Amino acid sequence: MKSSSLISINDDLILEILSRLRSKSVAKFRCVSKLWASMLCSPYFKELFLTRSLAKPRLLLAIVEKGEKDSYGEDTSKGVWRFFSLPQLLNPYEKSSNLVAGAEFHLKFPRLIYHIRNLRYFQHGYNSGLVYFYGSRYDNKCVICNPNTGGYTLLPHLKRYRKTYSFFVFDPIDKQFKVLFMAYLSGCDRNHKILTVGTGDMKWRTIKCPLRYEVASEGVCINGVLYYLAETSAWDNDDYALKFDYSIVCFDVRSEKFTFFEVERFCRLINYKGKLGVVYFEDDVDTLSFGYRRLHHVEADAINRLHVWVLEDMEIQEWLKYAYTWTDDIFFRRRQVYIAGATASGEIVFSMSEYTPKEPFYVFYFNPERETLQRVEIQGFGEDVCSVYTYVNHVEDISVNDLELLKSVHPPLVEPEVEEESDSEEEEESE
Repeated sequence: MKSSSLISINDDLILEILSRLRSKSVAKFRCVSKLWASMLCSPYFKELFLTRSLAKPRLLLAIVEKGEKDSYGEDTSKGVWRFFSLPQLLNPYEKSSNLVAGAEFHLKFPRLIYHIRNLRYFQHGYNSGLVYFYGSRYDNKCVICNPNTGGYTLLPHLKRYRKTYSFFVFDPIDKQFKVLFMAYLSGCDRNHKILTVGTGDMKWRTIKCPLRYEVASEGVCINGVLYYLAETSAWDNDDYALKFDYSIVCFDVRSEKFTFFEVERFCRLINYKGKLGVVYFEDDVDTLSFGYRRLHHVEADAINRLHVWVLEDMEIQEWLKYAYTWTDDIFFRRRQVYIAGATASGEIVFSMSEYTPKEPFYVFYFNPERETLQRVEIQGFGEDVCSVYTYVNHVEDISVNDLELLKSVHPPLVEPEVEEESDSEEEEESE
């Protein structure tokens, strides 16, 4: 075979069969011969494999055992991560109201990554089949790994103030992964940084953002643009005459340019059928905001109105709006449920954030157009209390095997040294 476009009938049949396998198995067949390696690296096979994968998206679940509470009262862990997955329900509103599914174990990832359920100190992300972790308080290494094969890479060291925010993004045109670090503006290092993953000499570059704010949400990538929520109330942005305390920041991954537009209140962001969607309950509170007081926090009630806004036109800020009255009292924050994302067919996925043995663990599929809610109990996590991170639309992208970014499998367990923090960096908000 002289080129990827010249594939014989027999070769075509072989590739058709291999496209039905998991990526880990495909990687093994690439070692059979140079001919097979060439066939399995061809654009034809990659497209065929991706088409098969997209037809069967899965829920990916990353879990880590919970540790003891730290001095801030937060549950911490530096244990081994485990990855599970299960088929994603494409039409949950046609199913029974109570389903049980078994999670398929993938692998253990024995990298000691400091974990805490606080956006300021631990970041995570998912893009194109890869998972990103950054534990910023004690272990300040960025880790990108393949949850199906165990391949991973550690990004170059970047000394940061212990409060920081980072995002794992993907440019679908140039097929490049990047990591964006937004500085904590009250810290000692106020320079935003970005790095292109997989380049020969990966280096952090300084990047400018015109708006001053604190990050208030995790990010969502849609067609090469990263969106995340920013709180601007405590910062000097006189040039923009802002009306509200929150803005949605838009970062074009390819051009590395920032834009933004305001929103009326705190909300969560999702990719809703390829468009930006915001989701909020009426009593949602930004617990990381400068103006937050626990005294004024409204507890979740059995009846709570859910709002879903879909951005139809960015230029004129036209939103398609849904509202739904919730009556299922086992659903929301009483069970520490958070928004994991949305499926390609439009179901918003809510997932519990903690697994406790002998108690059911649920994910929920909500369709705002049909106003249907489907609850699925997931089993198979074991006997330890764990924090759980759920990612939607997980597919195995065979093209990542050719990138120069996953060079190792199962790194050694190395305990990172804990650095003492100077008093000058203890610039906590009094709130």
